[in-house]
Amino acid sequence: MSGTLLVELARTSAAVAATRARSEKIGLLATCLGGLRADEVSAAVTFLSGTMPRIGVGWASLRDLPPPASAASLEILDANAIFERVASASGRGSQESRRRALEELFAQATEPEQRFLRGILHGELRQGALEGVMVEAVALAAEIPAADVRRALMLAGELPPVAGVAFGEGREGLARFRLEVLRPVKPMLAQTAEAVASAIDRTGPAAAEWKLDGARLQVHRLGSQVRAFTRSLADITDRVPEVVAAVLTLPVDAVVLDGEVIALRPDGRPYPFQVSMSRFGSSADTQADAQRLPLAPFFFDCLHLDGDDLLERAYEERVTALARVVPDALRVPRTVTSDAGEAEQFFEDALARGHEGVVVKALAAPYEAGRRGAAWVKVKRATTLDLVVLAAEWGHGRRTGTLSNLHLGARDDRRGGFVMLGKTFKGLTDEMLAWQTRRLLDLEIARDAHTVHVKPELVVEIAFNDIQESPVYPGGLALRFARVKRHRLDKTAPDADPFSSVQAIYRQTTGSEPPEQG
Repeated sequence: MSGTLLVELARTSAAVAATRARSEKIGLLATCLGGLRADEVSAAVTFLSGTMPRIGVGWASLRDLPPPASAASLEILDANAIFERVASASGRGSQESRRRALEELFAQATEPEQRFLRGILHGELRQGALEGVMVEAVALAAEIPAADVRRALMLAGELPPVAGVAFGEGREGLARFRLEVLRPVKPMLAQTAEAVASAIDRTGPAAAEWKLDGARLQVHRLGSQVRAFTRSLADITDRVPEVVAAVLTLPVDAVVLDGEVIALRPDGRPYPFQVSMSRFGSSADTQADAQRLPLAPFFFDCLHLDGDDLLERAYEERVTALARVVPDALRVPRTVTSDAGEAEQFFEDALARGHEGVVVKALAAPYEAGRRGAAWVKVKRATTLDLVVLAAEWGHGRRTGTLSNLHLGARDDRRGGFVMLGKTFKGLTDEMLAWQTRRLLDLEIARDAHTVHVKPELVVEIAFNDIQESPVYPGGLALRFARVKRHRLDKTAPDADPFSSVQAIYRQTTGSEPPEQG
């Protein structure tokens, strides 16, 4: 039996990009997925969601490739097999092997397929098929409740294998996904509020915890084995020996903990974020780094304890389990209250100690991994947004030779892609300029005389005074007096703040509705 042609995915992608309505996007994707063989679904979801992992293919590799084929003949699984060959190429001659494989792939692809493939490889498949939309589409096509797909995704960490099981084995297959100690799950995320009172209004009865300016860390222990994972699920166990040692002292056999690690000064106040993050770079002597700049772990959640999965338990129960096995010194300070004034005092105390603010957490909420629901709401004093760099302009004067003026975009949670909010070169030190120039050139996809356009991967934290209307940008809004606070190396583009949050800040600070997005 012949397989489905890749051109069917290319056509669906174009149709999804052409519609704004989330329900229509879901319907188009579900119709496409529903027409596939079960063994094609996993690869199709990877392609349609634009979640192809980095496989060593840069912009230069996509120049001078064969012209489009005149007729469609390339099947989904054949394209996927070629991508796997490209990804597995290593060692001497690997660059030439990748080049030959890409030539083979593009020689079989028609013009719409080539355009689709370039979008996947560039990470710029701007069609609005975000993970939440794809989850709904998989559920609709497989005739399975979306909650079941979300639960399996939470535990598996990736949607393509979950989709494959959903189509091949149905609900029974998805039910077999379990939290597995030593395998990370997606972290639960927080929404943003401007004030503690509005955060409590969203959550109801809640606890307020210090919001530390450190790095998110999920730590697993099974017997004498310990693994530590970042928020992007990268294994950095060997970079945090002091955290491993601390977790090995706990009176448990199996545990999964969620928390933060942060570098503290002798007086207990935190070092700047960049100092904590410096521990996660490459180093020849990790033990020496740990002695020079120890990271203090602060845990705030317990997802598993000695054979008992706690993900679906209320936050209050999970924290009770945490307190049974983790001492006060290793837990994030918190207070339980429904009184906004009391929570505000706790917030001010956190700021006075040098921390970012607080996270307000609903006591009855389960752990919703990978979701930015209303059960967790972060409150910070400074107005900042985590935005994605879309392009950068070459600097002038003393900044000549560096990529300086950053084009900033918020994640478009309605249409997909990114909404540009302005440019800034302020706040960048010489060291930051040098580093970001190297990084952005690695991400280059195109350029002109003044600007380098890049894959939307680098996230920066941007402080600003206010948001104003702007006829220049399609979103109708622009940041005023924007400045770079830091590069958020712990975050990826899907973690960036959405445009709806920008609109909400404008609405709250001006009392007016934001302009219609163009």
